[in-house]
Amino acid sequence: LSDSFGGSFSTSSHRCHHKQKHCLPITQCGTLSISPLLFHPHTKGSQIIMDTTQKVVKRQASFCNAITFSNRPIVIYEQIRLKITKKQCCWSGALRLGFTSKDPSRINPDTLPKYACPDLVSQSGFWAKALPEEFANEGNIIAFWVDKKGRVFYRVNESAAMLFFSGVRTAEPLWALIDVYGLTRGVQLLDSELIPPDCLRPRSFTAIRRPSLRRDTEDTRLSVSLCDLNLQEDTFHVTATTCPIPQNSLNSQHSHLLPSQLESDLRFHHLRGPHVKILDDQTVARLEHAREERTLVFTNRPLRINETIFVKINKSNAVRTGTLSYGVTSCDPSTLRPSDLPYNPESLLDREEFWVICRVVVPLQSGDILGFMVKSNGELHLSHNGAGIGMQVCADFSQPFWMFFILHGAIMQIRLLGSTILAERLGLSTLSSPTSTPNSPTVLCSGVSGPLLSTCGSGPLCSSLSGTAPNSPSSLPESPTSPSVSGSYGEECTICYENTVDAVIYPCGHMCLCYSCGLKLKKMANACCPICRRAIIDIIKTYRST
Repeated sequence: LSDSFGGSFSTSSHRCHHKQKHCLPITQCGTLSISPLLFHPHTKGSQIIMDTTQKVVKRQASFCNAITFSNRPIVIYEQIRLKITKKQCCWSGALRLGFTSKDPSRINPDTLPKYACPDLVSQSGFWAKALPEEFANEGNIIAFWVDKKGRVFYRVNESAAMLFFSGVRTAEPLWALIDVYGLTRGVQLLDSELIPPDCLRPRSFTAIRRPSLRRDTEDTRLSVSLCDLNLQEDTFHVTATTCPIPQNSLNSQHSHLLPSQLESDLRFHHLRGPHVKILDDQTVARLEHAREERTLVFTNRPLRINETIFVKINKSNAVRTGTLSYGVTSCDPSTLRPSDLPYNPESLLDREEFWVICRVVVPLQSGDILGFMVKSNGELHLSHNGAGIGMQVCADFSQPFWMFFILHGAIMQIRLLGSTILAERLGLSTLSSPTSTPNSPTVLCSGVSGPLLSTCGSGPLCSSLSGTAPNSPSSLPESPTSPSVSGSYGEECTICYENTVDAVIYPCGHMCLCYSCGLKLKKMANACCPICRRAIIDIIKTYRST
């Protein structure tokens, strides 16, 4: 990076005259006589797409490589006003804002680093900091400026001015620095305005006591210390060794596990247990109470065939035991009341709707990503950080099914990253039926919403809570196609629990019924296999070989 031209930028012609103790509106006292503020047309990150007006930019992929600058030096007390036009919830961190004394026209775009924080702020002449994530919502208008003492302030919409950071050298020209990072995917540059010093009543962000601005000490949004201070190169290495895992590292890991495009319509339903809180535009669920009995959260819409849902473990506590539970239900959450959510989730299994509860048994920690894929044959597959775990649930997804999660144990906070119809990521394209994955645990959890047939498998991936409708047996033989299960003649019929299994269901091939019960089942309307829920064409009697 080459040095920019020197010299100070005069602000003597930009004064505001107003009555004592009564600030005029900024638009009246802040008219600027200089050229409009735009994005620099050439010096920008490799992922930045800019419109022809040079006022709108968008990050086309990934979470980084989206640094931008203003096209001209800013004026002291000039508000740089940005509107957040696009948010992508699958990342951590948000917009980075600041200033530079380096002329962007003299910066080679190919030399721009991936991140403003910490890459640029560790170099002389660059100052930037991360905007708090709770302010990075679509439609918010963010304004930031620097005063003559080098202090940087910002405000969100019409809120009071807040101190952002300090230490900016104002004796030389300054250009605005905007990194469209993480959660923030698109911004629009609005007309800048001049704020007279007498109109400012800045407050420190830490002094704000409004609940909406509360920063949870256990929140997993990591504030990289290099982004919080205008650190120079001599302090960079010391601070980096004591800093927790930065957002940049977590996002780099996530970018290899997620598709480039995610649908963002999936949210948590407004119905929730009283011991859990929904945050960040209904995409984050956080444990809010030491008690863990009533922590259910639901998706806001039913699952779709061939859809993969991505869930991130935002916060885990290694001191506590237990893990994430999840399941599917045919019960529309909109028909439930908060009082219907029991202290013990097992009570849900006594309801007349289809309910099944499973548990993730692999160790989970902050930053892990789980993928739940609904296949066209009714199988729900799970993956963990790109490794396929196998089929977890079989259900008739031709009818609406909502997914739900139960936070307990070490899992303190989860985030819905989004969904995609593509099955090519997270190892899900290699997941197949249990017949082709003999080494993967293949536990079947399924059920029918009637009193006659209702089944659930119990195994390493399904907790003892798993179940479905009333009067359902607690376990059943696994699919005979799994090499770990023999499906031998010595097993009892899963309906009558009296006769031995002596029939095979066609065409799926499962052996879980006696011939008598199989014939009765076949005569039922919409008869389907108790295991895989495929339609029954015929029941074939089998005989023991001598």
